[in-house]
Amino acid sequence: MLLIDIARLLIETTAALLGVTLLLRAYMNYVGMPGRNPFAQFVLALTDWLVRPLRRVIPSAGRIDSASLVAAYFMALLMLALTLLVIGAAGTSWPWAQLLLAALVQVLRWALYMVFFLVLLHVILSWVNPYAPVAPGIALLVRPFLAPFQRIIPLVGGVDLSPIALIVVVQILLLVVNRSGF
Repeated sequence: MLLIDIARLLIETTAALLGVTLLLRAYMNYVGMPGRNPFAQFVLALTDWLVRPLRRVIPSAGRIDSASLVAAYFMALLMLALTLLVIGAAGTSWPWAQLLLAALVQVLRWALYMVFFLVLLHVILSWVNPYAPVAPGIALLVRPFLAPFQRIIPLVGGVDLSPIALIVVVQILLLVVNRSGF
């Protein structure tokens, strides 16, 4: 069973890294992040091999990068299917409807983790090195999520506590999604 657990860990980690990066690419396109930012270049380089061929078939809808979103969904579907294969469910009939819905829930989970890690990275950069080359790009990505909290929560001694509130809300949403049964 140890080998099965290791295989599941590798499958889930690889799929999560690629899935979150695909969602990040779609989100960067949505907010209009410049491609010359080092963070954007990293995300584009990591996902171009998958998104470029899909763009020939799936066009973008305005600011929405449909190809990246579809790629993230298929990555979640592939992860779930490979996990079923690894745990030995190959001989049984697969619950396709549940698998399709579970993949959608997994994409939502990845989106919440993306927000969590972006906020965490933003906070760390603001403390350690606010002038890092990637800092403006991260701030651009986090600003839409922090803005509602910044309107409600005042600065305390010059410190912005809105990231803490956002992280708590994201963690609550993750609890709800994780308890959904998928």
